[in-house]
Amino acid sequence: MFTPSLNMLINRRSNAYLDGRSHLRGLFSRLRGRNGGEPKRLPPGQSLTDKFPVLHYGDVPSVDLDSWDFRVYGLVEEERVWTYEEFMELPRTKIDLDIHCVTRWSKLDTEWEGVSVKTLLEEGLISPKPKAQFVIQHCEQGFTANLPLALVLASNFLLATHYDGSPLTLEHGYPLRGVIGSFSDRSEDKTAYLWKGGKWLRALEFRAEDQPGFWERAGYHNEGDPWKEQRYGRTF
Repeated sequence: MFTPSLNMLINRRSNAYLDGRSHLRGLFSRLRGRNGGEPKRLPPGQSLTDKFPVLHYGDVPSVDLDSWDFRVYGLVEEERVWTYEEFMELPRTKIDLDIHCVTRWSKLDTEWEGVSVKTLLEEGLISPKPKAQFVIQHCEQGFTANLPLALVLASNFLLATHYDGSPLTLEHGYPLRGVIGSFSDRSEDKTAYLWKGGKWLRALEFRAEDQPGFWERAGYHNEGDPWKEQRYGRTF
């Protein structure tokens, strides 16, 4: 019966260790975009997580779907208001996004379902006026988040009702939140940190001029591009 020597066992373990290190290097090379031109998926200063941390300012609001509605107003040809039931009947979109939080965590390949603002425009359900250049997301408790109209109309922004195949939890913005992120192939023109998608969303206001949102007024960067590490707009 063949019995491996101590040196052979040590060599096998060493090779297994080196193979493991090589696998990890390959993984992080793909995430950092250093392997054969594959897209970089992890922005500077970010760390991966499998969890979905809950972060917000203030209390979680209560929700009454019987009185809930969603409003589109401002520089639009016609103001629109949908009840919850009517909103859920709008054309549906599913997207997979890598999401990046300004608090330095990133979560890859997240699955979202909801309503695309781009689709609403293409279907003639909303019609921004030519002077509209920015969109303010109005949320419960007076919270706001601002984005350029071009980004709100992009494929990587969604009015989300579902995450990972289930309705949003209340802590993550149920029944509706804005969500923005990156595609795995980085095909989007632009993206932003996750805070730029407001939770507990109740309205979109189309404007000619920008208006800083809650976190922007508190010192966060107005654009919040994770690839440029635009976390803060001023020194505290």
